[in-house]
Amino acid sequence: MTKTVNHWIGGKTVEGTSGQYGPVTDPATGQVTTRVALASVEEVDAAVAAAKAAYATWGTSSLAQRTAVLFRYRALLDAHRDDIAALITAEHGKVHSDALGEVARGLEIVELACGITTQLKGELSTQVSNRVDVSSIRQSLGVVAGITPFNFPAMVPMWMFPLAIACGNTFVLKPSEKDPSAANLLAELAAEAGLPDGVLNVLHGDKVAVDGLLNHPDVAAVSFVGSTPIARYIHATASANGKRVQALGGAKNHMLVLPDADLDAAADAAVSAAYGSAGERCMAISAVVAVGAIGDELVAKIRERAEKITIGPGSDPASEMGPLITAAHRDKVASYVTGAAAQGAEVVLDGTGHTVEGFEDGHWIGLSLLDKVSTDSDAYKDEIFGPVLCVLRVESYEDGVALMNASPFGNGTAIFTRDGGAARRFQLEIQAGMVGVNVPIPVPVGYHSFGGWKDSLFGDHHIYGNDGVHFYTRGKVTTTRWPDPADAPAGVDLGFPRNH
Repeated sequence: MTKTVNHWIGGKTVEGTSGQYGPVTDPATGQVTTRVALASVEEVDAAVAAAKAAYATWGTSSLAQRTAVLFRYRALLDAHRDDIAALITAEHGKVHSDALGEVARGLEIVELACGITTQLKGELSTQVSNRVDVSSIRQSLGVVAGITPFNFPAMVPMWMFPLAIACGNTFVLKPSEKDPSAANLLAELAAEAGLPDGVLNVLHGDKVAVDGLLNHPDVAAVSFVGSTPIARYIHATASANGKRVQALGGAKNHMLVLPDADLDAAADAAVSAAYGSAGERCMAISAVVAVGAIGDELVAKIRERAEKITIGPGSDPASEMGPLITAAHRDKVASYVTGAAAQGAEVVLDGTGHTVEGFEDGHWIGLSLLDKVSTDSDAYKDEIFGPVLCVLRVESYEDGVALMNASPFGNGTAIFTRDGGAARRFQLEIQAGMVGVNVPIPVPVGYHSFGGWKDSLFGDHHIYGNDGVHFYTRGKVTTTRWPDPADAPAGVDLGFPRNH
C-alpha cells in the first residue's frame, strides 16, 4: 500500500482532510512510492492558528529556554544524518553523499541559531541628553511562513525555521510536494528535542496552500526559495498584503576562466559545480566563460572528466550523479540539448539518451556539454536546472564581465585566475550577490548571508546570517528620562540627600 505523508500541526501528525493528494515518485525507478496530502484553505487556517496559539508563550520565552531546545535539536539532527539523507535520496534522487552534504549545510544554521543570545543583544546609549538614555532591541514578529523548493528538501527549510524560532517566532513550513518526507522528520526531531507544540508546523500542499499563507492575516512574514517567476509572484502578493518578504529566485551562474588559470583545477570545478546534484542547484555553474585561446583546451578537459562520471541510483555508493526529480523535468532539460545545434551551439556531449540498466523507468539523463553557445540561445537564456553546461567564448576579461553583467540573473559567480589584481577587480565589478575566487560554488558559511542580486532576489533581506536574524525580528527604540531620586516629592524618603 502506498505510504501517505500527512501534515504536522500542533506537535502531532494530522491527516489531510481535503481529499486531495499528490504523487511522490522514486526518481530512480519512476514508481510512485508515496502520496502527500494537499492542504485546503481550512487546513492552512488550522496550521496558522496552531502557530499563533504557540506564539503566545514561545514569543515571551527566555533565550535560555530556546537555546536549550536548539542544542538538543542539533544533537538529534547529527545522530539522524543518515536517516534524513536516505529520505532525500528516496524522493529527490540525489546520491547519498550529496544528501549528507545538504544536511551538513543545514546544520550550520542550527548551530548559528544556538548562538542567538549574542545575535539578539541590543544597544544602549546613556546620557544622550540630561538624564536621557536610548536603548535599541529586536523583537520577534509572530507567525512566519517558509515555502521551500524540491532541490534541497532539508537544507533550505533549515536555512529558515531554526533562526526564526530562535528569534521567538513560530513557523509554518510549506515544503515541496515532490519530496515532502524530510520536512516531517525535521519537525518530529524538533518535538523530540522539546520544542513546544505548534512552534514548528509542516503544511503540505500546492498553490492553494501557498496562496493561503500569502493571504493569511496572521502570517507576518514569508521566506521563499524557488524559481524567479514564482519568487516575483510571492514577493508581489505577500507585500501587497503587508507582509515582510524574502524571496530568492533563479539563477544562471557564470564562471569566468582567465588565460592564466590552472585549467585542470578549473575543469574539475566546472564538472563538480555543473553536474553535482544533477545540476538541480540554484548555485550550479551553468555557463563557463572562457577568455582567449584557452577555450579548446578547457572544453577538452571538461569533456574528459565528464565522461568518467558514474550515473546511477542515489542509494548505490558507486553513483556520482542520480536521476532528475520527475520525468517531465527530465524531458524539459533534454529539450535544451536537442535544440542546441539548431541555435548555433556545438554539442560536445549529449546525455539525453542515457539509461541505467535495471532502472530503465527512472528519470535519467546524462551529462551534456555545449560549446560556443550564443547569448541569444534558449540554452543560455533559461535556467535549465539540470546537468547541462554551456561554454561561451570571449576575447578579453572586459568582454567576459560585460557578458555576465548583461544577464538578468545575479545569484552566484566565480572567477578562476592566478592574478590577485584581476580577482580583486572582478569581485568589485561583477553584478552578483555571491562571488567565488577559484571557488566554483560560493555558498557562504552560516554566519554570513546567502542571496543574489537582480532577478535572483526579491525583497531587501538575504537569507540566514545577520540578514536572517534581522528579517525574523524588528527593531524597537526606547528613549527614557528618569528624575533624579534626590528630586523626589516631599514626604517620599528614598534615602537620598535633598538638593534643596
